[in-house]
Amino acid sequence: MRKGVDSVSGNIVDVVNSRVYPGTLEISGGRIAKIVEDDKEHDSFIVPGLVDAHVHIESSMLVPSEFARLAVVHGTVATVSDPHEIANVLGMDGVRYMMDNGELVNFKFYFGAPSCVPATVFESSGAKIGVAQVEKLLKERRIKFLSEVMNFPGVLNDDPEVMGKIGVAIRYGKVIDGHAPGLRGEALEKYVKAGISTDHECFDKDEAVEKVKLGMHILIREGSAAKNFDALCFLIEEHPDRCMFCSDDKHPNDLARGHINEVVKRALDMGMDRMRVLRCACVNPVLHYGLDVGLLQTGDAADFIVVDNFEEFNILKTYINGELVAQDGKCLLPKVPVRVVNKFRAGKKKVLNFFVKKEGERINVIEAIDGQLITNKAVETVKVSHGNVVSDTQRDVLKIAVVNRYRDARPAIGFVKNFGLKKGAIACSVAHDSHNVIAVGATDEAICDAVNLVIENKGGLSVVYDDVKEVLPLPVCGIMSNEDGLCVAEAYLRLDEAARELGSKLRAPFMSLSFMALLVIPKIKLSDRGLFDGEKFEMMSLFAR
Repeated sequence: MRKGVDSVSGNIVDVVNSRVYPGTLEISGGRIAKIVEDDKEHDSFIVPGLVDAHVHIESSMLVPSEFARLAVVHGTVATVSDPHEIANVLGMDGVRYMMDNGELVNFKFYFGAPSCVPATVFESSGAKIGVAQVEKLLKERRIKFLSEVMNFPGVLNDDPEVMGKIGVAIRYGKVIDGHAPGLRGEALEKYVKAGISTDHECFDKDEAVEKVKLGMHILIREGSAAKNFDALCFLIEEHPDRCMFCSDDKHPNDLARGHINEVVKRALDMGMDRMRVLRCACVNPVLHYGLDVGLLQTGDAADFIVVDNFEEFNILKTYINGELVAQDGKCLLPKVPVRVVNKFRAGKKKVLNFFVKKEGERINVIEAIDGQLITNKAVETVKVSHGNVVSDTQRDVLKIAVVNRYRDARPAIGFVKNFGLKKGAIACSVAHDSHNVIAVGATDEAICDAVNLVIENKGGLSVVYDDVKEVLPLPVCGIMSNEDGLCVAEAYLRLDEAARELGSKLRAPFMSLSFMALLVIPKIKLSDRGLFDGEKFEMMSLFAR
């Protein structure tokens, strides 16, 4: 580790006490030993480091050490991280893998104990974490909270396992994160009374206000697929002590471009009070989760950023534990060796595995919504070729498939609107929550080729069309790369652009595809076992009755 600095001078932005003053931070042993006020003129501002209040590191397709190397450039010093994705693949070993890798770099990762592995009983995952395993994790010093309780029907129905995990968290005094999209009224009251303190799934103002009144903290999310800032930014001014900023899921190209700093900049551009904005970005996550992240107070860890002004909010320097980790857009953290672990057992598929025999005139269709995790349900008439239901590119009703990656099994088939592909197919093994292989395409042949390309590489993202076959391998559990973060970002961007060239109008085609298997978000999704009704929380038929 590089030697930390002894002092840093500038206009100190004390968000805790809502004041700005010129001065010098005297640093010793990675902490702020003394703050000396002066009357000098400074051309930069010292601000507490930014915190992502809820993120799945795995969705960046980078291991934690590489995530950190991109994030520090944007002023992020810490994350509240839910290792739910890798836990669905490797269980407790996956959680510990994330913590171990994160400790190899000077960045503050705070991980939780996943509460829903598997997320539901309606899909096949690679592991199960029960009440005993959750308790074992919560006993660990490195585990700070119980990760998002996505199984809100389990809370409402007093499911013994769900309530057992919540009870353990309460017993150990750990914060409990929530996940309750659209939950309102008496059901919401019961959910909150169970001890759940946050939600990052609000879609509109009324829902957010109701949750705030019940005592919840609302996380304003701006990720690669789900973007709720426009709907929820009013909270910054009206309830500054009750909201935080998060990304939830951030693809590598987006992370290379920006992180929580982008949300801060947007809020400042709207003329919002800077102290309220920074309270959401820096202070509230530290206080709510009890993080050892500095807030520019004497005795705090020396975690802060230096910015030029509050108009451009350019990040000039990032310090963690008194060490300069990024400067002028360049990361100073070293790349560390990445250990590869995996769990990929699916065999290659044949085209006939993706055939769907006609059993009716109409089918239930997933309607993807750009920029949202929720979907709508549509009913469409079938297009048939040789007795099989096939994609209809003219009406943008495309075949979508989920393939079990943990054992050989027949693919589950559905249909989806709004992906827009005119030819070819895309596939990936980043498919929330169980990370089976998911693909969408214009023909059965293309879908089969895209799926097999992912299987051959034991995980990754693929694009196929005409004679072209491109892949981004993800050898770490089939969801993360072991390569340099910027290189992964560039490779991902190429595949993303290729998907657009096939006709997709979605802002993030692969990210949107990955969420088509996220059963805990309504209204209709596809698991490796078939089509799923996210409102009734039960399997449903492909053919409309």
